[in-house]
Amino acid sequence: MEAEDAKTPRERYRAQVRAEVKEHAWEQIATAGASGLSLNAIAKKMGMSGPALYRYFAGRDELITELIRDAYRSAADAMSASAQRSGGPDVSALAHALRAWALADPHRYFLVYGTPVPGYHAPDDVTGIASEIMATLLDACAALPRSSAPGTPFDEHLASHRDWADGHPAPPAALHRALAFWTRLHGLLSLELAGHFTGMGFDPALLFEAELDDLLSR
Repeated sequence: MEAEDAKTPRERYRAQVRAEVKEHAWEQIATAGASGLSLNAIAKKMGMSGPALYRYFAGRDELITELIRDAYRSAADAMSASAQRSGGPDVSALAHALRAWALADPHRYFLVYGTPVPGYHAPDDVTGIASEIMATLLDACAALPRSSAPGTPFDEHLASHRDWADGHPAPPAALHRALAFWTRLHGLLSLELAGHFTGMGFDPALLFEAELDDLLSR
């Protein structure tokens, strides 16, 4: 609150306009997807001219970056809060936190984990927040009991192909486990949120639990 009070009236107004622009952007994404995002359409809805709106966002890419940054930050905060409640990173708790976050706003989920927006490239600070989320999962996987199963060729591969882990000290087997959780759970969430389980007659929550149990038993 103190930081907000320290802003000038012009800075507060600018922040309010940018927040309103983002609200309208999310409405557009919910209707037409991120590829259909239009600053001119948002300006018209806000009763502004296109050039006036460009004083707040330089272009579509800057607006998308802000939305992605907010979405990643929200996911990272959800994962961090889960770790705090569990007294440390816990894979099961993190998985449930991820699913709850995704179900709360599917359009936000698909903006960061769905099909890339054509022609858009995220800046490094955005991918840094994504790395923070992965680091939380890696912490949790590194804390799991070591599997008695023999190492796999992919474990050996990961020993020298771990740039994606951003310097995390987890052993290759833990890196493999984290990737298994990440890919399988995101696969389930993507199918569920896109409606592909609709009409199949089973509870997606129970399928999620079954997959999570299988991953934890390995």
